[in-house]
Amino acid sequence: MDKNTIIGFVLIAALLIGYSWYTRPSEEDLAQQQLQDSITAVAKQKAEQQLKAEKQAAQTNAADPMGQDTTVAFYKALSGKPQNIVLKNSKVELTLNTKGGTVEKAVIKGFKDNRGNNDLTLFDAKNQSLKFMLAGKETNIITSDLFFTPSNITDSTVTMTADAGNGKSLVMNYKLGKDYLLHFSMQANDISGMFAPNYDKIDIEWNELCRQQEKGFTFENQHSSLTYHFTDGGTKELSTTSENIDKKIEDPIDWVAFKNQFFSAVMIAKNDLGSNSSVTSIPQEKGSGFLKHYAAKMKTSFDPTGKQPTELEFYFGPNDFNLLKKVEKQSSFNKDLELQRLVYLGWPLFRIINRWFTIYVFDWLTALNINMGIVLILITLLLKFITYPLVKKSYMSSAKMRVLKPKIDEATKQYNKPEDQMQKQQAMMAMYSKYGVSPLSGCLPVLIQMPIWVAMFNFVPNAIQLRGESFLWISDLSTYDPIIEWNKNIWLIGDHISLTCILFCGANVLYNIMTMRQQKDQMVGAQAEQMKMMRWMMYLMPVIFFFMFNDYSAGLNFYYFISLFFSASIMWILRKTTNDEKLLSILEARYQENKNNPQKMSGLAARLEAMQKQAEELKRQREMQEKQKQHK
Repeated sequence: MDKNTIIGFVLIAALLIGYSWYTRPSEEDLAQQQLQDSITAVAKQKAEQQLKAEKQAAQTNAADPMGQDTTVAFYKALSGKPQNIVLKNSKVELTLNTKGGTVEKAVIKGFKDNRGNNDLTLFDAKNQSLKFMLAGKETNIITSDLFFTPSNITDSTVTMTADAGNGKSLVMNYKLGKDYLLHFSMQANDISGMFAPNYDKIDIEWNELCRQQEKGFTFENQHSSLTYHFTDGGTKELSTTSENIDKKIEDPIDWVAFKNQFFSAVMIAKNDLGSNSSVTSIPQEKGSGFLKHYAAKMKTSFDPTGKQPTELEFYFGPNDFNLLKKVEKQSSFNKDLELQRLVYLGWPLFRIINRWFTIYVFDWLTALNINMGIVLILITLLLKFITYPLVKKSYMSSAKMRVLKPKIDEATKQYNKPEDQMQKQQAMMAMYSKYGVSPLSGCLPVLIQMPIWVAMFNFVPNAIQLRGESFLWISDLSTYDPIIEWNKNIWLIGDHISLTCILFCGANVLYNIMTMRQQKDQMVGAQAEQMKMMRWMMYLMPVIFFFMFNDYSAGLNFYYFISLFFSASIMWILRKTTNDEKLLSILEARYQENKNNPQKMSGLAARLEAMQKQAEELKRQREMQEKQKQHK
């Protein structure tokens, strides 16, 4: 192993250590963290005050209707008694309030929350608000100020009407689909005179304190983000760790999602949400019960004449890849929404692997109605079966180098001086080529398996099918499985130690020991010395992995543990079943064949041999020149 390779591995280790350091606050950062927490608390307090102010608006409006922003034309709708209207099906239950006329509570059925309830509350009136604002010629119309009269009430439909008198009104229609999609339309009746002639936009303000739904705050927070989709295609999400306040979106978008790890509230516009929208995401402190404070300020089309309604759709449901694709087909907007991108599958290469392999295999195994832990084991076995030919080829390449080591040592012993290392490398490569051995053939399997590892790193934490599923000692495969917990947060470790993380790191140590032993047996000369540094680095990696993966889901750690266990088992079996003497005799026969028929040697072998002879000639000439100088 040359100097550049060692430097490369050192840099990789440095990056991993840097990542671990970056994602955990240092002692010097604690003061800043406390300041951040106080800012977050203030932002949370402001959000709660805003929600509270909206609930108190009814009394204020009733007492002084002329002093409100809402136009006097709607004074009849400025007072009333709030009433709840419930829309429901087998998947979701939505509560609408006649005060404001919007959804104030969303309950997703069939999914337990972290308090043990059978149904999960995505949000309620205390931590979510939505209002529409119309800028009139004299004053504004704000829907959160108005009391709507409900009609056409069924389990799936309701009509909300705000009366402005003299036949003028603002009407909201809701229709709940069979799954998680809610269709919404808003239509004006004879109120065009309240607006400027060219008025055609309605302002939307949406706020939510995103609830913590899972046991692991840190891990869920890392996978929770405000996400939006551009009308021209593609999605973008705000940072999951830093504040983003009123971030401007210059290009038009057609949906915004307040997303946590496994569930989302999504607003979809028929005519897009306009350009120059702004979005906010403020991380909340651990123990608050919330992950983020989300906010979005947007515009969409509005027709004051009432000829064309303003149409939106809302999705309140799980982040399930196939379900989100099906919901897009249920949408009446006929747009390529790409809602399935709420399930993050990684960068393009890893996304392709997950999209066209992992998801299909996972869905097929899940349909067999077997335990999710068994599903992870079967996926691992399938991947090992597919990559076994390449793994065997890699091992046999290493085995050939191992049995040739004594001959390589003998053939290159004349190049032991530091200045002869180039010639030594060339001589080694020439010898390998004569025996039909390629030291590089072991790299391809590693390069192929690494994307699979990274793809699973992105897939498993976003697989909602693992949520709440138990296996052996693991109570929930989607979060960590602690063997010990404590109340105080410790830098780098957190407040627990996960058993599957320990197993993964232990398996990594075992696998590295076997790999190092195998490589040590084939190293020649200075390479063996370089392996000492490499060995310490490989032992350090599991320690780094422990700090990185202790907060990660038990399902992911379990998959890596099983994968490494099977990899070590395959390597052990191949070592036990390989006859070194028989392998050496095959290589000797190939060497004699190449020696007797040089034309059969590969072009690379011929070039290496020519380079070796050229290097020897240059060395001989240099020695002659030094002797001549000495005689002079």
